[in-house]
Amino acid sequence: MITKINNKVLAGVFALLFPLSSLFFTSCEKFFEQDSDDVLYADKDHLNNAVDTVYSVVGIMNKLQAIADRTILLGEVRGDLIDLTSTASSDLRDLATFNVGDDNVYNAPRDYYAVINNCNYFIANANTALKSNRDEFIFMKEYAAVKAIRAWTYLQLVINYGRVPFVTEPVLSKEDAERQYEMYDIEAVCRYFLNDLASIPELYNTSYPAYRTIRSTDSRYFFFPLSIIRGELNLWLGSVTQNKEFYRQAALNYYKYISQRNGTGTAYPIGLSLRMWRPGSSSWTATQSVNINEAFNAESESSSNYTTKELITMIPGDSIRAEGNYSELRNLFNSTEDNQYKPSLTPSQAIQDISAAQVNCCLSTVRSDGSVSVAYAPPGLSKHQSGDLRLSNVWSEGYAFNTVSSELVETQSILKYQTRNVHIYRRQMVYLRMAEALNQAGYPRMAFQMLAQGVNNKVKNDTIYKFYSENDSLFLAQFDFPETLYGLFTVSDVVSSTFLASHNTIGIHTRGSGWTPRNEYYVMPDDTTITDPEARLARQIAGVDSLILNESALELAFEGTRYYDVMRYAMRQSNPGETMAKIIYGRRGESRRAEMQGMIKKDLNNKANWFLNWNGKIGF
Repeated sequence: MITKINNKVLAGVFALLFPLSSLFFTSCEKFFEQDSDDVLYADKDHLNNAVDTVYSVVGIMNKLQAIADRTILLGEVRGDLIDLTSTASSDLRDLATFNVGDDNVYNAPRDYYAVINNCNYFIANANTALKSNRDEFIFMKEYAAVKAIRAWTYLQLVINYGRVPFVTEPVLSKEDAERQYEMYDIEAVCRYFLNDLASIPELYNTSYPAYRTIRSTDSRYFFFPLSIIRGELNLWLGSVTQNKEFYRQAALNYYKYISQRNGTGTAYPIGLSLRMWRPGSSSWTATQSVNINEAFNAESESSSNYTTKELITMIPGDSIRAEGNYSELRNLFNSTEDNQYKPSLTPSQAIQDISAAQVNCCLSTVRSDGSVSVAYAPPGLSKHQSGDLRLSNVWSEGYAFNTVSSELVETQSILKYQTRNVHIYRRQMVYLRMAEALNQAGYPRMAFQMLAQGVNNKVKNDTIYKFYSENDSLFLAQFDFPETLYGLFTVSDVVSSTFLASHNTIGIHTRGSGWTPRNEYYVMPDDTTITDPEARLARQIAGVDSLILNESALELAFEGTRYYDVMRYAMRQSNPGETMAKIIYGRRGESRRAEMQGMIKKDLNNKANWFLNWNGKIGF
């Protein structure tokens, strides 16, 4: 794609391909400074040996480290699940109140373009035609990996700024930087990269460069799976255009990753990581926990048992500040000696309310015939243990002795941030995105089953296909979850506490809200009084959409996805601005909505205010 404005013929063709909203031009001299190290190996015509190629890929990863913390903070601090403490910096405070200036440390688009420029250089110069003596392409794994990184980085850039200068050739000179580049919006970026990635063979969906273990961490976690990136692009494109075909493709992309991650004939199921009340417990403090924190433990990043791990992609961080790319997330979320036990970020009243509002279904009494009765955990339990248990599982409060001040101080621990690395994708996130895409494609019952029970082919045959036409059933048949690979967790498993290895699938809601298949308060949203089939389906889709938004909050809180999840949800509503404002203004709970609205400096009813802008060069 040629983006230079001085080619009027190509610019005319470009105008036919993309919407008028993206037809704006700007120069990029502020993003690319030629006395810096924006591009590695700029003096070479081709990357045609292993040393150059590996060095360049590692250099791109180094550039990614600069935006790692920001990826999480931009997605959480502007959302409704995080609040600030009195020790938060002014930059964080301005981010939370939508008052971000050009000099805010989190408003630095140049860091994204440093990644992009290195990717552009690699893509333009890597010799992908070279073959080994086994007739295998030598550098295609690196080429595919870099293309995925570039697409992911551009997507992060555009969902944060709304419109961005679009550059696909390496900028290597002042003249290159001063050229006028087209401005792309979310739709244009997604369309471009879906086309750009389409030519990469299926083989490279989950085949990564063989860098093995680096600093005791499996290097496979450093890469962005192509199927997931395609899913993300299609999901955003569906949200922007409301075209169901993009949602269908997004769902298929996410499923493709799940079905291919560990090779053909294998599975990547939801798993049995959960937290629930024990059956028959006389006390509401006894819990059964099965490794629900697996995705956030440093040990999960090792090379052992890669096929079963929750973690998919992370950006590795340095272990000490002196190394230059040290993640501050641990100190922002947790009480540490480095911050004198005073974190900057804390769970908001909104996430506490969402969590407490869930009805936790407990299998309580085991009868003589082996059956069980159902009870529901009461409200008002201490330590946030009413409702969903995932919040209390990752957030704990206590006290510590501050040796500097000789005082006993309150402390906070967020278990999702006990590692130096920044996690980007994990298994439950992919399942939730697939459910979101399936729901918006017109299959709310399939999406709901992923939340409530888990899905395999028997569940589809028994509870899903009968509600859809033959053509729709043929589409859903592509989501193949054989019972032999995806066995449903059962009541017997819960009661006996003997977890069969073949029973590896639960509903995502069961991970924190008890035994959902028996929960009479968690049912498929429907209204049988609506006689028009399309209106009834729309009601179902809207209801499941709300359930997925809540489930994403419960499962993915503090992981950097909330603001974007809310943004996509708002885009699908009849009044996007009103929806966005309602959710974000509710950060401190319903009783303090007016206070929150007064603190936020921009009117979120105006969609342009959802995005950052910088120096008149990027954004709205």
